[in-house]
Amino acid sequence: MSKRDYYEVLGVTKNASEAELKKAYRRVAMKHHPDRNPDNKESEEKFKEASEAYEVLSNSEKRAAYDQYGHAGVDSQGGFGGGGFGGGNFSDIFGDVFGDIFGGGGGRSRGGPRRGADLSYTMELDLEEAVKGVAKKIRIPTLVSCNTCDGSGAKKGTSASTCDTCSGSGQVRMQQGFFAVQQPCPKCRGRGTVIKDPCGSCHGQGRVEEQKTLSVNIPAGVDNGDRIRLSGEGEAGPEGGPSGDLYVQVSVREHDIFHRDGRNLYCEVPISFTDAALGGELEVPTLDGRVKLKIPGETQTGKLFRIRGKGVAPVRGGGTGDLLCRVVVETPVNLSDEQREMLRQLNDSCEGGKHSPRKTSWFDGVKQFFGN
Repeated sequence: MSKRDYYEVLGVTKNASEAELKKAYRRVAMKHHPDRNPDNKESEEKFKEASEAYEVLSNSEKRAAYDQYGHAGVDSQGGFGGGGFGGGNFSDIFGDVFGDIFGGGGGRSRGGPRRGADLSYTMELDLEEAVKGVAKKIRIPTLVSCNTCDGSGAKKGTSASTCDTCSGSGQVRMQQGFFAVQQPCPKCRGRGTVIKDPCGSCHGQGRVEEQKTLSVNIPAGVDNGDRIRLSGEGEAGPEGGPSGDLYVQVSVREHDIFHRDGRNLYCEVPISFTDAALGGELEVPTLDGRVKLKIPGETQTGKLFRIRGKGVAPVRGGGTGDLLCRVVVETPVNLSDEQREMLRQLNDSCEGGKHSPRKTSWFDGVKQFFGN
């Protein structure tokens, strides 16, 4: 009897992703698992068929050979071949995809001390600090290696002993019906050792809580969302394992004057009606001090003036950006009667499109829109 197409067995298309393959295999395996279908030969065969299909398609090399040559391309590669499980890695696949049938996590447990958890800290900075760089001290709550027992968790003068349940391997063999899988030892939790006389300071954990003070050097040019990694400043690993890392995330406060966009800074500069009409020279702020800005006559509100080199030098390199000043013409307020009369006279003298070209063209467009 010829074998069914592996993709058909799992019910997926030929371009299925690894995640889709795993999900499909899990679904079929759950349905036909021998423990759920005792003495059912048909379910047992379908379970074997699905496991064979997943063993091949989850391996990129075998999948490529199968896609090109079909079953002939994988039967000679140590796969399931003419019956029986081959290749030696089936228990890994089974434990990874289907291990929760037996409770617990995956099928394999990596030996050795585990790495400590990474930590995250959000640091708020003023714009000036972010642009120019700054050194800051921070305090973070974390788990550090216990000084009393040097992180071993055992009382000083004693040491951990070999686990008698797993004989120090950290794993036990779990038999469940048709299959047997390796599981982390429930007594030592995969460590291979047990602490019979725990340290009084850390209660056998090998770690204690502590507030740690660190100095963080913020480089010039950082921006919102940038992260700085402090290697080894995260939580200490359990059982003397290596420490994780600390990630400092930058959050820049809003500035009263400037707005940053990449390497450029923006600001609004209010100018008087007279300066806009006649022109003049203004002092505008930059992060390096004040500079002169010349305003030509007849300047309209919203016009942008560029001051080169007064922006930001980004932390990832590249040239320094510019400062772009947007002028906003201010309407005079709190006018006296005499000033109001002077403005009326000015307005009367400016009647016609000669002095307000944009106003005239706009009203002409409105008239054309309404057909008048």
